[in-house]
Amino acid sequence: MTVTAELLADVRAVYADDPIAGRILDEIDTRLREPVRIAVAGMVKAGKSTLLNALIGEEIAPTDAGECTRTVIWYRFAHTARITAFLCDGSTRRMPVIRREGRIEFDLGTLSAADIEHIEVGWPAEALRSHVLIDTPGIGSLSVGTSALSRRFLTSADTPSEADAVIYLLRHLHAVDLAFLEALRGAEPGVAPTVNAIAVLSRSDEIGSGRIEALLSAARVVERYRREGVLKGLALAVVPVAGLLAEAARTLREEEFAVFRALAGLDRAERERLLISADRFVQPRPAPVPPAAQRRALLERFGVFGVRLGATLVLAGASTSSELASRMVAQSGLRELERLIADQFRSRAAALKSRWVLQALESLLRDRPRPGVDRIRHGIERAAANAHELRELNLLARLRTRDSPLAADEWQEAVRIIGGEGVTRARRLDMSESASESEVRARVGEIVGRWRTYSESPLVPRDAVAVYQLVVRSAEGVLTSAS
Repeated sequence: MTVTAELLADVRAVYADDPIAGRILDEIDTRLREPVRIAVAGMVKAGKSTLLNALIGEEIAPTDAGECTRTVIWYRFAHTARITAFLCDGSTRRMPVIRREGRIEFDLGTLSAADIEHIEVGWPAEALRSHVLIDTPGIGSLSVGTSALSRRFLTSADTPSEADAVIYLLRHLHAVDLAFLEALRGAEPGVAPTVNAIAVLSRSDEIGSGRIEALLSAARVVERYRREGVLKGLALAVVPVAGLLAEAARTLREEEFAVFRALAGLDRAERERLLISADRFVQPRPAPVPPAAQRRALLERFGVFGVRLGATLVLAGASTSSELASRMVAQSGLRELERLIADQFRSRAAALKSRWVLQALESLLRDRPRPGVDRIRHGIERAAANAHELRELNLLARLRTRDSPLAADEWQEAVRIIGGEGVTRARRLDMSESASESEVRARVGEIVGRWRTYSESPLVPRDAVAVYQLVVRSAEGVLTSAS
């Protein structure tokens, strides 16, 4: 689904003398040019800011319970660091960029969270070139206003969401989580509700009291969610991520690696006694155990699971800080989440942004009606009717999070063709990137013929027929897409 230049030009022509409509259309133009916007949401203490730091690769999101965590904070790429508060009265205020012990400190001065509409952080982090990240206040906060802010920002019925997609963090699946994910699916004009969320079982390292097999336990929990269909089409995928481990690994310091190496060098019995619990780990011990202050700092940054894992990985051959960091990130689950973000959000940015644009145009026509908008409504309806990429997202969620009407081999191929492993021709068709145009056409013809045959069988249930037809359209669409 794309919003055409002709449609926007028609709107500008009709509203040429309306400065408010002009500002809305300017915002739409900006939205279409910028990277996809991804919000990080979840209940209080789900680890949103920690995961956000891991995705950015720097400790710039506030993780304490200060005033800043009670407002929406946007993170965008900028060549130089800057922090700007956008106030409720329409004014802005530049905030000082303060960094202590590697972390950014937000100094609001005389402002309170109630004065601020949102904060924008511009930061020279490569990860922010490809998407805008938005940190939202915790849902279920004791502060009713704080909790409501996230709901208004992401699920308001009156205005389209500022975010194109959502990473939703779960600690344990709660009724509040299910209700929020349901609200996120909002419907766009003429199109079924769309799934644009990835669910993350956050703080996975805490499952099983931080034992070394914690992430295996977390993976089993996620598999149970998938098998039982608990999320029922509310999320494109569910992945376990140890956010604290990912954040600390992405920002691993040489002095921390030295402590891990010292722990790995201890006698095995001494090391095991030290790592029995967090309390035991920070107790004073005689040399050659690293000083208690160093151990306490390591525990605060990595958690008991991360400390145990780091020592184990050094013993297993991680001989440099960069090698240890890489192995920790791999263990944390962050790379799978980043792959999903790339395959399902960034690669579908045009469709996700166009959904917001159509909603914004519908709101404009509703709030500021005037003669001559019939062709605009027809244009919106045509764009919405062709919203195939959004139907793909909905089907992916259904296939991945609850029982599928397809056989196992059909399921796997359907997920691939509708973009579950990426939206390039090569990924959808399971072909080489260098395949010729004739080879691509032959492959598409074979897939379309076979899946049409599936759909025409009188024995196929109705819900499976709908899946077959959507897969056929996705395969046909490959021929008109860029490779």
